[in-house]
Amino acid sequence: MKSLLWLVLALAAIVNVASSFTFGGIQQIIMSAITGLTAIAAATALYLTRDRRTA
Repeated sequence: MKSLLWLVLALAAIVNVASSFTFGGIQQIIMSAITGLTAIAAATALYLTRDRRTA
């Protein structure tokens, strides 16, 4: 599960950067918003599924 989340996070970041060079105008804004939300969701899921160690 975690490896899939890491893959989604990495792909979202790569597509977000590539969309800046590939698209323009409203298409770039929409792609950036979608990939940004995907990256935030994957990062949040990774944070929530981390191993919790108590002191």
